[in-house]
Amino acid sequence: MDARALPQELIRAKRDGRALGREAIRQLVAGIGDGRLSDAQVGALAMAVFLRGMDADETVALTEAIRDSGEVLDWSGLDLPGPVLDKHSTGGVGDLVSLVLGPWIAACGGHVPMVSGRGLGHTGGTLDKLEAIPGYSVTPDTATFRRLVREVGVAIIGQTADLAPADRRLYAVRDVTATVESLPLIVSSILGKKLACGLDALVMDVKSGSGAFMPTAEASRELAQTIAEVASQAGTRTTALVTDMSQPLAPCAGNALEVHEAIHLLTGEKRHGRLLAVTRGLAAELLLAGRLADSRDAAVARLDAALASGAAAERFSRMVAGLGGPNDLLERPGHYLPEAPVTRAVHAEDPGRVQAMDTRALGLTVVALGGGRRSPGEAIDPAVGLSRIASLGEAVDAERPLALVHAASAADADRAARQVREAIRVGDGPATPPPLIHDIIRREAP
Repeated sequence: MDARALPQELIRAKRDGRALGREAIRQLVAGIGDGRLSDAQVGALAMAVFLRGMDADETVALTEAIRDSGEVLDWSGLDLPGPVLDKHSTGGVGDLVSLVLGPWIAACGGHVPMVSGRGLGHTGGTLDKLEAIPGYSVTPDTATFRRLVREVGVAIIGQTADLAPADRRLYAVRDVTATVESLPLIVSSILGKKLACGLDALVMDVKSGSGAFMPTAEASRELAQTIAEVASQAGTRTTALVTDMSQPLAPCAGNALEVHEAIHLLTGEKRHGRLLAVTRGLAAELLLAGRLADSRDAAVARLDAALASGAAAERFSRMVAGLGGPNDLLERPGHYLPEAPVTRAVHAEDPGRVQAMDTRALGLTVVALGGGRRSPGEAIDPAVGLSRIASLGEAVDAERPLALVHAASAADADRAARQVREAIRVGDGPATPPPLIHDIIRREAP
């Protein structure tokens, strides 16, 4: 169809099931970004895509148009000695991978300009976790951001107004027109923002399980495969992993609690657990995609050396200080990170083993405690949350609780305790947790 057609004619074509060409899609996205398309037209376009779908070429074109709707970061002038790398997750509970992976990759020679988001629904947001650190700024000026990416190797910040502006308007309209669950719109929204960061390679963490964004394991795998293929066709080497979210990834959920957990891993106080295993798996794939290792064994060896030497912890500390946080956070986390006034152990009504969890419900428990948002812009309490969350298959009794609740008041703690008991099913039989990594999908750029 003629790319110069009126927007309503392009919308009509998609409504009637016809494929849109690359220039037609660029015209529509430009109109979304600069306001030439009305909200009614944007909503009609989103509904047409939701109902009729998009083929692979259309989805790539939509992703590239969203990427190009604002500034695309260019790192060529900084003469970086290593590749520009990043990861993205579909979100989960106790998922603080970014806090560990970013500095870990930097310690291995990568440069990570990580543009992250806030909590959404039952999932925690990387920016909310970092803002539990006093002074940490998620909105530095461009010069500071670029300097940290070059000198430290990692900077985790929030999305700027110049990155993929068309996506912000399109997403806002999707949110109120029941079109959020469209695969082409999901993929182009995720990748449009990420690829605008000028990446050499990307690793995508798509969650599957009771705490996942996608409703089924099949839908999670389809999303992972589509993201890997579209990002690669758009010119960025991409690996997508489908990882387990049938229980919280870390044994805690809540902003300050998760920063504590990241520090435990980076400083070597913890050397095991699901969080470390998934983060290592994602980081190894990123080193491979970024040509910083020529085999998975070599990637893992390099990562383990960077962790054991303290190099990854040092990068995290320099990033925090460079973005306004304390320069001795790793040495004195308890001095800086807030603690809730009420802590309460939640025990199962009867002893047994953890058989299953409603991970989404546990995430919503943290939201109800004040650790997440029920409406945009709502203030959150960084101190509240859950810790010592029992794992699938673990024995719980009068000594081993289901979790510890960290709350602002006794009434909040009582309510959260009831919610935790409802979310975790305990029984007599054995229980085997699912594998941490369900699938790995690797794609090269053409």
